[in-house]
Amino acid sequence: MASSTPAPAEAYAAARARAAHPRLSEFAGSLPFGLDAFQREACEALEDGHGVLVCAPTGAGKTVVGEFAVHLALAQGLKCFYTTPIKALSNQKYADLVDRHGAAAVGLLTGDTSVNGDAQVVVMTTEVLRNMIYAGSRSLDQLGYVVMDEVHYLADRFRGAVWEEVILQLPEHVALVSLSATVSNAEEFGDWLVAVRGDTAVVVDEVRPVPLWQHMMVGNRLYDLFAETGGELSVDPELLRQTRELSRQDNMATWVTEGRRGRSSGPGRGGPPRSRGGIRPASRVTVIDRLDRAALLPAITFVFSRAGCDAAVGQCVRAGLRLTTEAEVTEIRRIIEKHTGDLPQADLGVLGYWEWREALERGIAAHHAGMLPAFKETVEELFVEGLVRCVFATETLALGINMPARTVVLERLVKYNGEAHVDLTPGEYTQLTGRAGRRGIDVEGHAVVIWQPGVDPEHVAGLASTRTYPLRSSFRADYNMTINLVERLGIEQGRELLEQSFGQFQADRSVVGLARRIERNTEALRGYAESMQCHLGDFTEYARLRRQVSDREKSLRRQGSAERRNEVAESLRTLRPGDVIAVPGGRRAGLAVVLDPPGDHEDPRPLVLTEDRWAGRLSTADFPVAVSTLGRMRLPKRVDHRSPRVRRDLASSLRNTGIVPPTPHRRKRGGGAADDPELAALRRALRSHPCHGCDDREAHARWGERHARLERETEQLRQKVRATTHSLARGFDRIRALLTERGYLDGETVTDHGYRLARLWGESDLLAAECLRHDLWADLEPAELAAVVSALVYESRRDNAPVPRVPQGAVTEALAETVRIWAELEQDERRHKIDRTREPDLGFAWPMHRWARGESLAQVLEAAERNGQELSAGDFVRWARQVLDLLEQIASVAGRTTGVGRNAHKAAREVRRGVVAAGVG
Repeated sequence: MASSTPAPAEAYAAARARAAHPRLSEFAGSLPFGLDAFQREACEALEDGHGVLVCAPTGAGKTVVGEFAVHLALAQGLKCFYTTPIKALSNQKYADLVDRHGAAAVGLLTGDTSVNGDAQVVVMTTEVLRNMIYAGSRSLDQLGYVVMDEVHYLADRFRGAVWEEVILQLPEHVALVSLSATVSNAEEFGDWLVAVRGDTAVVVDEVRPVPLWQHMMVGNRLYDLFAETGGELSVDPELLRQTRELSRQDNMATWVTEGRRGRSSGPGRGGPPRSRGGIRPASRVTVIDRLDRAALLPAITFVFSRAGCDAAVGQCVRAGLRLTTEAEVTEIRRIIEKHTGDLPQADLGVLGYWEWREALERGIAAHHAGMLPAFKETVEELFVEGLVRCVFATETLALGINMPARTVVLERLVKYNGEAHVDLTPGEYTQLTGRAGRRGIDVEGHAVVIWQPGVDPEHVAGLASTRTYPLRSSFRADYNMTINLVERLGIEQGRELLEQSFGQFQADRSVVGLARRIERNTEALRGYAESMQCHLGDFTEYARLRRQVSDREKSLRRQGSAERRNEVAESLRTLRPGDVIAVPGGRRAGLAVVLDPPGDHEDPRPLVLTEDRWAGRLSTADFPVAVSTLGRMRLPKRVDHRSPRVRRDLASSLRNTGIVPPTPHRRKRGGGAADDPELAALRRALRSHPCHGCDDREAHARWGERHARLERETEQLRQKVRATTHSLARGFDRIRALLTERGYLDGETVTDHGYRLARLWGESDLLAAECLRHDLWADLEPAELAAVVSALVYESRRDNAPVPRVPQGAVTEALAETVRIWAELEQDERRHKIDRTREPDLGFAWPMHRWARGESLAQVLEAAERNGQELSAGDFVRWARQVLDLLEQIASVAGRTTGVGRNAHKAAREVRRGVVAAGVG
């Protein structure tokens, strides 16, 4: 029997490791699993006093390093802030840390919720920490560690700047623990962290702890995406054969269907398209049933549409799908009650509570941003507990929340990005499928793409095998950041801080490459200049004259061409049916009769018939000069030019008119160049130049042309460098100039208005400050103020949303004044070349007004539906909480001694009720 006692060398190494890192040994001993190599490396670096950047796949266990930072802080009597990008992840992490360290040691700050904020360990959203830094909070005094979970969020174009603000402004003594998904430029990000935070260990692990298998489902059959042939992985040949055969049948079915519809006469006789040969993707119920029989549940199916998620749940319920036992149903009901027990009973119907609950009891759920927060939190807990086994989700679920599954299903590889339907990127594919495979539970994870016509397995394989996901900064200065930087650091230090950002770091690195190209081009230009030297004179000057002559000739040709087109267009507009004209060249050269005149269109295109029976429309491009009518011929009252017989008879009549086409027009070359005095002067100067008589003139000229092209390219590179270098500081200066004009800054001094702006956080911070400054909202009642303030936070999901209805009277007037202030601000932003503030959106004013004056949720949502507005209960709560947040900011900055401050406080109290207040601490 083998001895379980470790070998002396191994025991000695373990003892040395414990002695070198006693805190890590203590921490590791409390875990129910052993540490992976990357986790141990990162934790050792942290205990040695270094900052750490950990890049590893989803589910690899990066958060263990963050939890070790918490352990160190507690052991050393220091504070640790654990920051996350979203409130749901903050809530989840708070619950985890409370289970481990007890409620007394852990706090939570998310804007919505404030629990034990002075605790030694506080979980918070990144924005909360940013605000604490700008406010100079005393909570930072004993801060030893900051964990930035999901730090790759700094690429988010809307919120990413917050991460860089925190990284740049945290006190130097704070150790930073940055946890990121796998990115291909981790070393570059690590280099920047070293530059701005000091010694930082970069730990990269690209191995998934749970292997991921890729599949495609064709009909109800599950294929492996890859097969091993000759020792290498390639797309499964059987899958390729099957999908190509189905695509061929689909194309044939489409051709037949369209042919039948094309032969139908009369409106509506074609009917709906046929089923295209019966080729259809597997239904949602079929997919879940197939995965259940293969023991591949629980599964997350990404649908990319809120309505699609809800519809999928409904389809499964109506099909009688049940994935739970009676004992599980009892536990499901208990968890539902825990999360939703404080919801008003009167609102349960309008919230769709009973349908939602029935689906949960069957083990089926949706998860998307339009759901009530309490509903989403219930789904998350039930899924983690294994009680919900099938979730239909939008991609927001993939962003940070710890909801891994055994299988991830992608219904489509296209999503709507807010502007257009676009293909998934390899990074998005990996982010979504990374949810598959639960560490410590599953031996392997599975990703399933549903086949449908147009989906190519080789394209899927490309998405699954690409591993290049660079992290790109989205950092830029905004109004609030600018005013706070000036107040805390002054102008010069503020500019320096911006130039230390990851955004400028990446821009400057790109400049290095550009500078090398400029240097190479400059050397090449010197060589070209030597090759074009002429013993008779300055060939550079001669080459410049040649270019000027050529440019002038081109300009005149363009000018002449435009004049010709205008003349031709005018002549075409005068044509009438029966006019006989000449088509000057090409396959249609000869006589033609006008069948249908173009009218007074900008691009006139008359319908004609030629003497060789061709019928079609001509344009200005078919005529070098204005068209003249050569004669006329009689036409029938109705001419069906599509009929071969009619075309034949008309062409015969045209030939019998006796009209003879004129001699073809020959275009003049030069476009009027002979009469241009500027061109004539340039040509004289060229002919009189000494180099004009050089025998090698054309050889020199070829080098001169190359020199000119390279010189233009080099100047474009120099302009790019000038635009890139110090770009963030220049943006900061432009914002400062606007804020100075509007009275928020006076040199390096922040004015009273500026201090107010510094405490307003949000996308429309300056617009809110301007409205307060001009007392636009001073006379509004609380409900009216809530309605008007909503325009600064709400954003319609559709560009073609119906024209919103707004409350009449004071609200209408205040909204009109708010929009007027915005228009003036936008003009200033254009003048200063600053990103424009979003236009106020009035679409939430009526719902907010109704809610703030005490109407029920049912009344508010029914009124919105009558107005043609898409507003789910979850959306209403989400926007109402954002309005609540801005009202509380206004109450704080305006003060309760002012009318607007008092009414903002009252409005916040009226908004914070019912479903809006449920679950908020």
